[in-house]
Amino acid sequence: MSLGLTLLAALGVTSTGPAAGSEPPPVEYLNSGKVLPSTLPFSEAVRVGDTLYLAGQIGVKPGTMELVEGGIEAEARQTLDNIKATLDAHGHGLQDVVKCTVMLADIEEWGTFNEIYQRYFSPPYPARSAFGANGLAMGARVEVECIAAVKATP
Repeated sequence: MSLGLTLLAALGVTSTGPAAGSEPPPVEYLNSGKVLPSTLPFSEAVRVGDTLYLAGQIGVKPGTMELVEGGIEAEARQTLDNIKATLDAHGHGLQDVVKCTVMLADIEEWGTFNEIYQRYFSPPYPARSAFGANGLAMGARVEVECIAAVKATP
């Protein structure tokens, strides 16, 4: 055993990764085309084992690259509707979301976003980060990306 492994063992650190020689979990790149056009240069979601990583969503009208009108309130609702539609398209729901990252063009709009967010998620809430961002895609007021814990497909 190397000095590094001996030190880690002495500290009680153990490996929870795959056993030596085992295969990594399969990676699935998912595009339903129900929210964003499937021709964009990214996947709407990627499943790795029991984890689903959703691309950031903004408040576009499904099937278009056009933001809804109405500012932060309308965009927040549409963004969360888009996340729900993406999850639904792949057999999952908002209850599977464990982490959200929220980017706001103006952090002063956090309170407004938070009120709408609570209409979509219920306790126990996913972990969440929020920060102000300059220059969101298409001039959006809000972008949200999520991670969900899901059952791996056989």
